[in-house]
Amino acid sequence: MSATTPGRPKDSAPRSVEEVLLGGGRVWTRREVAERAGVGFEHAVRVWRALGFPAVDEDARVFTDADVEALRAGERLVAAGLITEESETMMARALGHHLSRLADWQMHTLRDWTDGDEGPAPGRDALLDHMAALLPEIELVQRYVWRRHLVAHAGHVLSEVREDGSAPGAPGDGAHVRDRAVGFTDMVGYTRLSRGLDGAALVRVLDRFETMTGDVVAEGLGQVVKTIGDEVLFVCDSAAAAAGIALELTARADADPVLPQVRTGLAHGAVIGRFGDVYGAAVNIAARLTAVARPASVLVNTALAGELAGTAGYALRPLRPVSVRGYSRLRPVLLRAGKPAS
Repeated sequence: MSATTPGRPKDSAPRSVEEVLLGGGRVWTRREVAERAGVGFEHAVRVWRALGFPAVDEDARVFTDADVEALRAGERLVAAGLITEESETMMARALGHHLSRLADWQMHTLRDWTDGDEGPAPGRDALLDHMAALLPEIELVQRYVWRRHLVAHAGHVLSEVREDGSAPGAPGDGAHVRDRAVGFTDMVGYTRLSRGLDGAALVRVLDRFETMTGDVVAEGLGQVVKTIGDEVLFVCDSAAAAAGIALELTARADADPVLPQVRTGLAHGAVIGRFGDVYGAAVNIAARLTAVARPASVLVNTALAGELAGTAGYALRPLRPVSVRGYSRLRPVLLRAGKPAS
């Protein structure tokens, strides 16, 4: 079947976004996509929704050959035993969440770039030409970054595999459990700050915060899990690494005239990693400690304090128990930089 929309001559039809970015026009209905991919209709709908794509009418021809191939690829992964039908939906949800944000940023960046050109703003066809020309370069960079992250995560996975090929504490479906340090850092007074700045100024503050936290976490051998507005969630393999990151974040924010002060909560314990996110009591405790921390301070739980006990360079002071959501007597410990060992 032709890649152009049925009933419209190929020569007179304006190029669609699908033709430029997916290599083919809108030719299939949702049911036809499922049939051609060899999957159940309800399963195809479930995957489509998990990816975060909008609902479409039953008879609307909005799907392309690329949609068919993507469904087939997912079924091949299921057939190979790498994922289950349930985890396929979970994987689709994780991919859709992260890649939707990336695509939104890329399209706004492209629009700002074209708007900045001298002369009249480019029309629809010119913008599509820009997209088609830049797509291979964008894909090259994204593939490189993805493979580089695969290398980093493969190192962790391979180091945990036993001689018999099994992995300790693996709950399955792409999840894993490891003892890790978790940290939450947020900007103090962000709500008040956001009310007093215009959009451009607020974006500059957020960009500066994300750059600062990303640099510090990377330098401290940690990993940023996600950034949510004025807050960043990160994980580390050791309590000492997390403590060093938290104290450095405090120092750099204090020294930056643009950024407000930050506060950090750290916790150590069993952490479930699943589809790029983290869960567990340690994550919850770190969030609660951040909420009760004072500006420019770092609070840690007793487990992380125990990991740091006797480590030079850190000073620990237990505080009074606090009552927070989910924990009636949470025992925070104040973390400060200590005197270096002689």
